[in-house]
Amino acid sequence: MPGVGWELRPAAETDIEVIAELRADVMRPDLERLGRYDEHRVRQRLRDSFSTRYTSVIMADRALVGCVTVRPRGDGLWLEHFYLAPRHQGRGLGSAVLRAVLGRTDVQGMAVGLNVLQGSPARRLYERHGFVVESQDPVDVFMVRPPVTSSDPAADA
Repeated sequence: MPGVGWELRPAAETDIEVIAELRADVMRPDLERLGRYDEHRVRQRLRDSFSTRYTSVIMADRALVGCVTVRPRGDGLWLEHFYLAPRHQGRGLGSAVLRAVLGRTDVQGMAVGLNVLQGSPARRLYERHGFVVESQDPVDVFMVRPPVTSSDPAADA
């Protein structure tokens, strides 16, 4: 059953290199497909924007298997650095984590934006959770999800 055997914990500074490696592993196929993979840059972009204040680490079986960052941006929130180790993908864990994160943002009444690489399978995950395309360019698809209220029929989806 998705959601069993995992937890979110606050990120620590000591997590940064493990998460940078995870990012490189997860993003490599899409970045290579787009002709944009750079061994150094893929890790440095995480290091440059890493925030223990806004990042949660996904733990499963007492091991770090992913992370997610939700930070204030404009009049809403921005979801970024949502990575899940490949061996944990496609088994419902990403959906369970996203449901938990979006449950928190809904309580705050905040819209959530994100961007996903063109052609990334992660786009389907976001669409299943109510994100819609706001704009796109040759590399990125920018998506947004309004807050869902308990009186909203979409809340039961």
